[in-house]
Amino acid sequence: MPASLEGQLVVALSSRALFDFEEENRIFEEQDDSAYMRLQLERMDQPARPGVAFPLVQKLLAFNSPERQRVAVVILSRNDPISGLRIFKSATAAGLELERGVFTRGRPPYNYLRPLGAHLFLSANEADVRAALDQQIPAARVYSASLTEATRHPNEVRIAFDGDAVLFSDAAERVFQEQGLAAFQDHEQRHAHSPLPPGPFKPLLEALHRLRADSAGGTMKVRTALVTARSAPAHERAIRTLMAWNVEVDEAMFLGGLPKAQFLREFEPDFFFDDQTRHCEPASQVVPTGHVISGVANQV
Repeated sequence: MPASLEGQLVVALSSRALFDFEEENRIFEEQDDSAYMRLQLERMDQPARPGVAFPLVQKLLAFNSPERQRVAVVILSRNDPISGLRIFKSATAAGLELERGVFTRGRPPYNYLRPLGAHLFLSANEADVRAALDQQIPAARVYSASLTEATRHPNEVRIAFDGDAVLFSDAAERVFQEQGLAAFQDHEQRHAHSPLPPGPFKPLLEALHRLRADSAGGTMKVRTALVTARSAPAHERAIRTLMAWNVEVDEAMFLGGLPKAQFLREFEPDFFFDDQTRHCEPASQVVPTGHVISGVANQV
């Protein structure tokens, strides 16, 4: 019987999201792919340092057991297969049980997300992230600035989401951008009982919800938070939307425009997802952060 990832939370990520290949990437950008390959070959037996998504991957894989595979992590990379060998060797040295990888040697890899059934794609490549989002796959461009210790909340995966243009569509955000805060608040109050259309990260929230239910009673837990610039009365529509979807978040922060970074510092997520760089950049200084390049704020 062929192998299947059905029923598992599938996370695909680039090599630079999992490991710190920033120095190697500079060689690629300043010289060429041949120089990059030579450097990776020279460092074949030198384990790479953890990257920004490493603690998240470490925790997600802890949901697996010999009896039950709940999470699949797949490397999806523009690297060549030789460089891919170093990635697998680095993962083995770090104790990560990775089985699958796709290496395209410069060709965009995002087309492989759909056959994988990916619920999340993390990459440092903006074009690949945009393309994945165009295919309606949750994706984010990672910031390499911040790392968390996996030993912090070792038995709990914590994920924080922005609301509009991330969990929800950007329909309400467009009202704010075009007409201002007062019109936005009035619009959301009048539509409080109408669920917002889904945004690009609704499938990930649903997958995390299933993972929590499937692992109930086990050692590893899932904790989620909504961290949004919304405030009362616009908060009601966000809550009612989650109720209509029959999914839950553990914490909700309606900040009314307050800076998000200080609240994220207290929540200590393994990853935070937001659609606006003005939130992502300060957040990335304190927690692992992914820029969701979607919605009206990211139109080219």
